[in-house]
Amino acid sequence: MYLPAAFISVILIWSTTPLAIKWSALGAGFSFAVFSRMAIGIVLCAAVLMLFRIGFPLHRRARMAYLAGGLSMFCAMSLSYWSAQFVSSGMISLLFGLSPLVTSMGAMVWLKEERLTPGKLAGMLFGLLGLALVFRGSFSLGASASVGLLALFAAVVSQSLGLVWLKCINDDSPPLAMTLGTLIVALPLFFAAWWMADGHLPDEMPARAVAATVYLGVFGSVLGFALYYYLIKHMEAGRIALITLVTPVLALLLGHSLNNEIVLPQVWMGAASILFGLCLHHWSARWAGIFSR
Repeated sequence: MYLPAAFISVILIWSTTPLAIKWSALGAGFSFAVFSRMAIGIVLCAAVLMLFRIGFPLHRRARMAYLAGGLSMFCAMSLSYWSAQFVSSGMISLLFGLSPLVTSMGAMVWLKEERLTPGKLAGMLFGLLGLALVFRGSFSLGASASVGLLALFAAVVSQSLGLVWLKCINDDSPPLAMTLGTLIVALPLFFAAWWMADGHLPDEMPARAVAATVYLGVFGSVLGFALYYYLIKHMEAGRIALITLVTPVLALLLGHSLNNEIVLPQVWMGAASILFGLCLHHWSARWAGIFSR
């Protein structure tokens, strides 16, 4: 595949996923929305594996990776879908932009593979400042928005630490096999959560909700992951990091223009602080090397 096309596709998928999450829950509830998305994803992923005859490892390390990925996915997605009832789609993308910073902190503690440089520390501090500004902006939107942001931040932490756990396991299964194994572990948990929270099929779902659920199942759960793993294999990490800088801004603009979401000045300032922190975290060492010449 042409690398620029894959890069742009991942940006578009990740930018539109938060808005699709909100739309998919219209008339159905968050628990059924996330369960149906994962059900579509697991069927499609299994079909692709069989079509291209990709192996599905079942050795101990692979099983551990599926378990880690599945538990992380269940916690992160359940909290994200629940919080989408109270926060805007732009907020979802903005907070998930913190994932590289949280993942880096987890890697420093558990993997000992990263050194805390002054640039990385400054990046984390700017990320925390941006998070504080976003939370401050949520206060004017009511208590439910603040609770939703707390749940959303817990989702970010769950996903980030799940990545660190996977790194500890260090399984080398094919990306699509990893995606399928993760979905196999997570799907029964999503079903149980839906059964306990609601347990009833929606009488009628708006066309927008159906389209959003299918979109998330096909693009968000399968194609997006496959393209992202493809970029990791063929592109420099510094360039891939640009994705986390572009998607929050695009998601904020899409939510504002397509869903009439309110974007307060504090949120824009928080977004700027988070994005600047990500820049410092990813490229501070390179900038220091350039200016020291």
